[in-house]
Amino acid sequence: MTTDTTAHLARPPAGGPSAPSARPGPVSFEHLPDGLGIGVAAPRLTWQLPAGTGPQDAYELELDRGGHRHRTARIDSAETVLVPWPGACLASRERVTVRVRVWTGDAAQPSPWSAPAAVEAGLLDPADWRAVPVGAAWPEDHDAERRPARVRKDFRIERSVSRARLYVTAHGLYEAEINGRRVGDDALAPGWTVYPERLRYRTYDVTGHLAEGTNTIGAWLGDGWYRGRYGFDGGTRNIYGTDQSLIAQLEITHDDGATTVIATDASWSAAPGPILTSGLYEGEAFDARLDDPAWSTPSASDTGSWEPVRVGLRDPRTLVAPEGPPVRRTQEIAPAAITRTGEGRYLLDFGQNLVGRLRITADGPADTTITLRHAEVLQDGKPATRPLREAVSIDTLVLSGDGPYTWEPRFTLHGFRYAEVDGWPGELSADDVTARVYHTDMRRTGWFECSDPLVNRLHENVVWSMRGNFVDIPTDCPQRDERLGWTGDIQVFAPTASFLYDCAGMLDSWLTDVRLEQLPDGTVPWYVPVIPGAPMWTPIQPGAAWGDVATLTPWVLYQRFGDLQLLRRHYPMGKAWVDLQERLAGPGRLWDTGFQLGDWLDPAAPPEDPAAGLTDRYLVATAYFAHSARHLARAAAELGNATDAERYTELADDVVSAFRRAYVLPSGRMTSDTPTAYALGLVFDLLAPEQRSTAGDRLARLVLDGDARIATGFVGTPLICDALTDTGHLDVAYRLLRQTECPSWLYPVTQGATTIWERWDSLRPDGSLNPGGMTSFNHYALGAVADWLHRVVGGIVPVAPGSRALVFRPRPGGDITWARTRHQTPYGTAALCWEQAADATMTVQVTVPAGCTGTVELPGRPPHALGPGEHTLSTAVDGPKAA
Repeated sequence: MTTDTTAHLARPPAGGPSAPSARPGPVSFEHLPDGLGIGVAAPRLTWQLPAGTGPQDAYELELDRGGHRHRTARIDSAETVLVPWPGACLASRERVTVRVRVWTGDAAQPSPWSAPAAVEAGLLDPADWRAVPVGAAWPEDHDAERRPARVRKDFRIERSVSRARLYVTAHGLYEAEINGRRVGDDALAPGWTVYPERLRYRTYDVTGHLAEGTNTIGAWLGDGWYRGRYGFDGGTRNIYGTDQSLIAQLEITHDDGATTVIATDASWSAAPGPILTSGLYEGEAFDARLDDPAWSTPSASDTGSWEPVRVGLRDPRTLVAPEGPPVRRTQEIAPAAITRTGEGRYLLDFGQNLVGRLRITADGPADTTITLRHAEVLQDGKPATRPLREAVSIDTLVLSGDGPYTWEPRFTLHGFRYAEVDGWPGELSADDVTARVYHTDMRRTGWFECSDPLVNRLHENVVWSMRGNFVDIPTDCPQRDERLGWTGDIQVFAPTASFLYDCAGMLDSWLTDVRLEQLPDGTVPWYVPVIPGAPMWTPIQPGAAWGDVATLTPWVLYQRFGDLQLLRRHYPMGKAWVDLQERLAGPGRLWDTGFQLGDWLDPAAPPEDPAAGLTDRYLVATAYFAHSARHLARAAAELGNATDAERYTELADDVVSAFRRAYVLPSGRMTSDTPTAYALGLVFDLLAPEQRSTAGDRLARLVLDGDARIATGFVGTPLICDALTDTGHLDVAYRLLRQTECPSWLYPVTQGATTIWERWDSLRPDGSLNPGGMTSFNHYALGAVADWLHRVVGGIVPVAPGSRALVFRPRPGGDITWARTRHQTPYGTAALCWEQAADATMTVQVTVPAGCTGTVELPGRPPHALGPGEHTLSTAVDGPKAA
């Protein structure tokens, strides 16, 4: 019998039905961590209800525009996520404070007002911009590494300052300073977008940086993605331009309301800095003998070496505000082990494969050169650099001899667990060096753990690989000469990513670039932004699973974050993609022509040809065609486009019929007798109802005949556990999950992996590196199984956009006796903790967010509806078992 051992918590708060509800959380704006410099004139608002409250009946908003308050009065609505802006649109630079109060349950009175939250518009009109690009005017060899410049300007402030904002971006990368003080804490700004169409600027509050009298503003500059060497086979320089320039506009508002504007123009100066060379692949070389810490202050000692800048051009219509958080340092890790390998030479092991850079403090004679080499793994006890290809990943520091010097590179990142230090003066201790972790500073929203330590480490590896590859765009890998926004990788990983982190703003921005790079015929590139590629990727061709990011990823983000506008913005891109698939398939509705990657990195494929998997690549293409058409129809229906919904539903049905005729035998067996083929057929719902049982049984048999070792690549891996689970083979799915022999998810864990590998055998059982030319040890795609961990092992299943409705359905198995899963939905915390005792009693603790509905489904029991709040339930079930 199933019992609920707590009272149902969707009841009026204590104090009776007339008591006011508790105070809601502060308002947030769009998908941004704060409202400063927002690029939307009518930003949508989100707030969360306190845990345990009943559903919201109504809300009231208050907008304070510089002391002029406007209240909406009561608005009858249950919505708390992405609520429309209630007043006049923001003007450029306008700052508004917003509060909300709500009516919930049976309360006759509203809640107390939320804490105030401020939103401030950036520069919304291109005419707001006075700044132009400025950079070094000296001659440069555009085909070689170039020494980065710094730019600066002195100016005076004669009146007191009430507020100051710096609006800034660059051709290349920048770090700004005012009066010797760093502005902001973001890294690799302004990030990577399709620069000709969109260059992101950021707004900083620099009021506290200024003083009356003489002031100095300056910026370090770096090549970055704009003009640095980037891409395959040695890379390409100057992809977007040859200049390295700052675009900055400092706006100072005085107490009397007057404004002073300091913008980049011909009055600025430039000079070489102590950074000698800098590249995202190469690393950075820094000469401390050339460093003047006061360079960005009025007292700078070398002002005589500064030269007039070269002034460039930039269309201000291409300058856009951020849609998500920036890249920041999020963690510091001390060395887990330090091994001296020679005079002045040390090998550092940080115990974790990470993305970032080292910060060191060294004291030695002048001219001492310290070299830092980075690698993910060791080979024969030494850093294995072959997988880096031409990304040498070496940083160097030349000491000045003026005492201890603390240094960290500015404009590079490395993927590494190990670092080799050469030329260190004296003894190196753990206090001298730390690894600083960098990635897009998204809010963590998902957690999972269970009774199996190996599975926990697998999940942790997924988290670390996401962190290392969400660096302004979703990349494939962070260490070698690639680091590109591969569309197929994020397409399969988006469900996992959107559970673990609030990545809506970041991925929305990147999808905008996908739309900009989409070819006129609807082709979606293999990676975005598009840069010169290897012959395999040039010219751009349409490819299944990769191009389907246009339809599937916006749908995932809509489901997870409830943002209908996001779905609407990207709908034309998805429609153009499906229309292209339809043309390529022709009247037969089979996409069976052209270049395809198939089930990329199927472990049966040879190292030198990862596309040569066992599954018919055209079966994969047609399956994705049907899946994308189906999802486009669903998107059309959500958007109220009944005509498109009907058209693409009919198209999807036609493609499914063609798929069955071509690839499915009457018995339910498939022409490609592979796990990936069956997983696609089952999860994408491509089989007739009477064929599903046969297909599921055959899939389970293939897995067991293969000793429950992985036999799928990028396409099949995210699907196979769901295909087994949905056809009554949960025990086989657990066997697959918990296999430790190669290839398997846990094999890398047993080999000490701390991130997800690109190949199932990136490191082979004999300790050798996979000989393939692409062998990464930090590649999130095969970690897409974490979505199954969250939904099936953990048991939290979102079933309505934004997780407004949830099903709590834990599925024990595989000798796992407990699991804990937690997810910060847009409405609040959803959590499920289950434990199975030796007497076969299963106890479940469930948390339903305020404003949401929940249904708990325990093994063998009918569904049980739950309201917001915390609940404890128990039931007698069969004991855990393994296949």
